[in-house]
Amino acid sequence: MKFRTEITKGFIRENPVFAMALGLCPSLATSTSVRDAIGMSAAVIFVLLGSNIIISLIRNIVPSKVRIPCYIVVIATFVTVVELVMQAYVPPLYKSLGIFVPLIVVNCIILARAEAFASKNGIFASIIDAFSIGIGFTFALLVLSFFREFLGKGTLYGYRVLPHFRPAVVMILAPGGFLTLGLLLGFFNWMKMRREKKHGKT
Repeated sequence: MKFRTEITKGFIRENPVFAMALGLCPSLATSTSVRDAIGMSAAVIFVLLGSNIIISLIRNIVPSKVRIPCYIVVIATFVTVVELVMQAYVPPLYKSLGIFVPLIVVNCIILARAEAFASKNGIFASIIDAFSIGIGFTFALLVLSFFREFLGKGTLYGYRVLPHFRPAVVMILAPGGFLTLGLLLGFFNWMKMRREKKHGKT
């Protein structure tokens, strides 16, 4: 396993949102502001890291027929921890993220890494994979939220950056989310095709 390749794979090459189109529902719902995006990203990284570690440790003792229910129980445990911590220490963030915090349990990114990677690899590789995919998810949410908050509210992290800027409110609504996501998916697909074409020529 090449450390550099594994730690950077989730950023672009295997980005869960822009490359694999996973977790689009929470990505759109929690990217209306940079603050919410950071909070959601931190929660997902914690759950992803914890579940990858535990699943990697128990992968050889869990019967294959019940592996998915077992994985969901592990994931749900870490989601409960995140939910209780948010309720106790950052209630405004918890209220803002709403139902999408408990719904991390069924986030396809988490379950996909558990089934496709952590259940087949050792603990060190699973930790690297969790960080890589988590960083990639964070990158995707930050890019989405940057454009949506700036164009839709005229602010960044809640602070107004251009006093006389007239925001387009549609950007923080569902249509603006789909539009932003579609344009970014198109951009990253174009970059991927350009990179593949360049390597093909060489």
